[in-house]
Amino acid sequence: MKIRERGITIGTLRPGKKNCITDIDGVMVGQVTLDYPLDDQYVCTGVTAVLPHGGNLFREKVPAACYVINGFGKTTGLVQMEELGVIESPIMLTNTFGVPAVTQGTLEYLLNITPEIGDTTGTVNIVTGECNDGYLNSIRTLPVKPEHAIAAIQNAKPDIVEEGAVGAGRGMVCFGYKGGVGASSRVFTEDQSTTEYHIGCLVVSNFGNQDEFPFNKYGLSDIPSNTKDTPDGSIMIILATNAPVSDRQLKRLAKRCGIGLGRTGSHFSNGSGDIVIAFSTANKILHESSKIVETAHFIRDDHPIMNQLFQGAAEAAEEAILNSLSQAKTTKGRKGRVVEGLFS
Repeated sequence: MKIRERGITIGTLRPGKKNCITDIDGVMVGQVTLDYPLDDQYVCTGVTAVLPHGGNLFREKVPAACYVINGFGKTTGLVQMEELGVIESPIMLTNTFGVPAVTQGTLEYLLNITPEIGDTTGTVNIVTGECNDGYLNSIRTLPVKPEHAIAAIQNAKPDIVEEGAVGAGRGMVCFGYKGGVGASSRVFTEDQSTTEYHIGCLVVSNFGNQDEFPFNKYGLSDIPSNTKDTPDGSIMIILATNAPVSDRQLKRLAKRCGIGLGRTGSHFSNGSGDIVIAFSTANKILHESSKIVETAHFIRDDHPIMNQLFQGAAEAAEEAILNSLSQAKTTKGRKGRVVEGLFS
């Protein structure tokens, strides 16, 4: 059950039809969840793949940017994204020690569908992010394999995303309760052109202590105490929009996700990897072209719609985090540990 179904409304902008990152036309999400005992250990983890569109992302890139709120994280691909302002692979999310395997699987997938990579053209930049799910998951057993990344990409769909303790969020803990995958969106119309713009967010929440969460703000003062001795944790935030914005403007949007994160009570702990990756589907950049000049249209920075995009980014990030808590059910993991869901 999403947080709105529990009577809690975030912000003033209207959510999209799915209230999900897949409200942005073309965006697809796929997930693989791993949950099983392994000798005297327990596997409680997974992979989540976000595809900006269903075509070949290497051949048709999209404008992108990243913003590191707090850099205690292990990612791949952000350096080149920052330099060139594009994404050319699915955005992959997993646990900390799963980053190498997921990056390898994603590379294998792209090499298989794009034979020119590394042969008649350059290499490819894989974008992978992580959170540490070691409280519930026996992370040292390295259960995530390259084939799990491939499967997550292949089963990606434009449907409503399954949220909570699934995919990369299977073993995550947020504010001492079960965290995981959450999503939300906002939609608004530009008055003069009547063009409808969407902004969507997907998070993997794995941060915070119980005493940081503003229970009273959300009318949840009757929730029982649930203190857990977990590390500082992290959050991965993926932001998507169909608005025609540049990579520079996407970074500005990404920064506003930090507002939504802060509204939930986070103060960006020392050991927290809080990272935002943002992209727009409005303009595609061909990998190969005979043109000297690339032509694209972008919203002016001083147009009022930019403020709505900023507001939408903050609201969608906050609601996505709350949806991850609202949708996650009580989960068992290693060493007999149990993390209760906020509502279960």
